[in-house]
Amino acid sequence: MTLRLPLLASLCALLLAGCASSGRTTTGSTPSSSGLPAEGVASYYADKFEGRPTASGEIYRASALTAAHRTLPFGTRLRVTHLKSGRTVIVKVNDRGPQRTDRLVDLSGAAAQALGMITEGLARVRIEQVQ
Repeated sequence: MTLRLPLLASLCALLLAGCASSGRTTTGSTPSSSGLPAEGVASYYADKFEGRPTASGEIYRASALTAAHRTLPFGTRLRVTHLKSGRTVIVKVNDRGPQRTDRLVDLSGAAAQALGMITEGLARVRIEQVQ
């Protein structure tokens, strides 16, 4: 009995620590837009996501000018500039991602096409919020 009490207390402490806020934003929340402009690697959605719901509830359409970002609020409009070519496109954030931590933003097929990055698949970009 004496061994169970410390074990139970330790387990409770561990569980409570797991419930504490880490200060990080979760997928469905509406965080601030600080940290812009930012530069990093952009990728674009695979064709298999066509017609599937995004984190915002909108249906993903490759023909729409949309993007996934980990923390920016849904509806945020971004100017995405391909740093190599100088081409730009305006997109609306409607999803969470990219899943890979080495990427800044996932773009729809139409946005990737506008930037001329379809062949290369990845591109160094700058993102800036548009009012």
